[in-house]
Amino acid sequence: MEDPSMLTSPKSSKIAPPSSNTKRGVKNSQPQPFRLQTEQRGQIKEQALAKRVQELVAEEAKLRIHVAQGLPLTTDKPQNLPKPHVKEQTKPLNIKLHTEQRAARRAGFNNLVSSKNYSLEILRRFEEKLLKVIEEEEIRIMRKEMVPKAQLMPIFDRPFFPQRSTRPLTVPREPSFHFLKQKRCSSGEPYKIHQHVNQSMKAVK
Repeated sequence: MEDPSMLTSPKSSKIAPPSSNTKRGVKNSQPQPFRLQTEQRGQIKEQALAKRVQELVAEEAKLRIHVAQGLPLTTDKPQNLPKPHVKEQTKPLNIKLHTEQRAARRAGFNNLVSSKNYSLEILRRFEEKLLKVIEEEEIRIMRKEMVPKAQLMPIFDRPFFPQRSTRPLTVPREPSFHFLKQKRCSSGEPYKIHQHVNQSMKAVK
């Protein structure tokens, strides 16, 4: 069973009093100021940029100021340059060129080649003409042979009468091949057996 003291109505129940820890009053933390490294880097970059801009402005201001240039040394103190060494005049040499000789040899070679080509052309034409003549002669002979000609009448005065042969008739004889099965041939006997077979076949004929 449940404890009757626990079964109380909500009206009779009261909020529990605060504990002793809350009574002491713990102080809240006070925020302290702080600085990020990014802010420091940003300030350094801004200072470097401002310094660079100032330097550029100062350089442009210096460039706008025109400064007179001094005269060159050649106008103040003229220099006497030494004269160059005079070269001797070039003497022409009597050079003999071989162009004429080469031209003559080349002309001779060209004539030789042209004459050789001309002779080869004549020989080729002669061969073609000769082959044409031979072909025409062969065609003429073939046409002459193809002309039909009358054949002579055969001679019937001497008719052919076949005569009976005087040679005696062949006597049949049975070949003797049975010894090949009974006798084994040695290394030197095949030739003898072949001769014997040939002789027996001749006797049969």
